[in-house]
Amino acid sequence: MRCKPQAVVLVAVLLLAVGAGAGCNKLKARDRLNKGVQAYKNAQFDEAIEDFKDAKQLDPSLTNAQLYLAAAYANQYIPGAPSPENIRNGNAAIDEYKAILANDPNNLQAIDGIGSILFNIGSSPPFDADKLEESKSYHQKHIALKPDDPESYYWVGVIDWGLAYHANRDLRDDYNKTAKKPLKEDDPLPPKVRDDFTMKYGSTVDDGITQLQKAISLRSDYDDAMAYLNLLYRQKADMETSMDARNADLQQANDLVEKVKAIKQKKAGMSQPTS
Repeated sequence: MRCKPQAVVLVAVLLLAVGAGAGCNKLKARDRLNKGVQAYKNAQFDEAIEDFKDAKQLDPSLTNAQLYLAAAYANQYIPGAPSPENIRNGNAAIDEYKAILANDPNNLQAIDGIGSILFNIGSSPPFDADKLEESKSYHQKHIALKPDDPESYYWVGVIDWGLAYHANRDLRDDYNKTAKKPLKEDDPLPPKVRDDFTMKYGSTVDDGITQLQKAISLRSDYDDAMAYLNLLYRQKADMETSMDARNADLQQANDLVEKVKAIKQKKAGMSQPTS
């Protein structure tokens, strides 16, 4: 059966109208995106969020609108603030980033965004080890995609230190509740407490040391990574069964402190204006 010429023309007109409408929406979406970016740069995040939401609705394929929307929510999030609105902002940012990853699993901005927010949530009072572990998994995804980037190794090391440090502190607090002679912060752990700490967090400390060493191998003057490596060696010292091994760990930690000082002094000298 042949289509009538009038029907063919009508279909063509409808297709052109749909195409024109879609093109118009894309232009409107980019206009909203540009307005949102300007508001974002001016720290007008509420206004920016509405513009980015409009841009996303007009053109769901506009990834930059989604990324900016997630970033705007993230900028509204204040680590540790308990208000329902603040918690909603943090969760909204994560949801937006996850929506991006649903279509683009290798989007590093979204991966890093989730890792950053989860770290802030987990490390803020009340401490949440599960959130830190989840954050760590996103930094590990970054490493899998971009293994020459020192930043993600650094963050994995920082998280490993945070997990070990809080566990160490809790074990000391529990011990001191019944001890005749309370432990000081830098005292060696009693054997039973030490063995418990080693069993639960030995692999975490070892992993953190490895990750920070990798970060430093990729950036030789990475003083922040060295600072946390120093802290991890102090955690490792609390796992040693001999004083010689403990002292060796503490010496490595002290050596790193001196190295960090030297690097910071050098950087400060380089940043001084020359006359």
